[in-house]
Amino acid sequence: MDRLAGKHALITGGTSGIGLETAREFLAEGATVAITGRSRERLDEAARQLDGPLLTIVSDAGDVPGQAALAARLRAEWPKLDVLMSNAADITHLPIEAWTEEAFDRLMATNLKSPFFLIRDLLPLFSQQSSVILVGSVSAYIGHENATVYGAAKAGLLSYTRGLTHELRHRGIRVNGLSPGPTVTNAFAPLGPERQAALYERIRRTVPLHRLGTATELAKAAVYLASDESAYTAGTVLRVDGGIGQLAY
Repeated sequence: MDRLAGKHALITGGTSGIGLETAREFLAEGATVAITGRSRERLDEAARQLDGPLLTIVSDAGDVPGQAALAARLRAEWPKLDVLMSNAADITHLPIEAWTEEAFDRLMATNLKSPFFLIRDLLPLFSQQSSVILVGSVSAYIGHENATVYGAAKAGLLSYTRGLTHELRHRGIRVNGLSPGPTVTNAFAPLGPERQAALYERIRRTVPLHRLGTATELAKAAVYLASDESAYTAGTVLRVDGGIGQLAY
């Protein structure tokens, strides 16, 4: 497979879940890939699971000034950047009474502020036929338990698809969103097997397709947005959510 042959792709938050599976799919399609994560140990573990030209970079997506250092590292390593998938996220869900200003600011820094400044700092490296994929969430469209702040940040992130498409239109950079619905990942592993299974079953009943998505399904959608097959797709959001974002519970 060579849908991404010759392309250089950066995936933030690539050590697990959708990010890791997307790295796997990108590599299988011929891309050279860089992934970021906060932990060298987790990056090394991810690298053991992947096969192909891979660069692993320790980078905290919540560190806004650190995005310039990430961009500088890529400029030193690569001749160009064809794909940026902004996937790293703070998934904190809390009731309104439990939020502190510090926690609010940390989530916004990771989910909304850092992606903007990373794109800014990568501008000199983007090729003339590049694709930016902003990973949002169905929480940007629907209200659900304890997701007010998370959903607001993801809604703002997906709004970038429109604003940046206009602002970057003369640079050959396409910007699109990818909006997952409930997806099986390791995010809820700390709950333990029984509680995690109960949570997944409760969520499953709300999805029109009566199941949760898989990280591989999201990764394959990302391949489309990254590839030249989507060359006429810009400023939009691809929803891969089992229909939950369009229908009432």
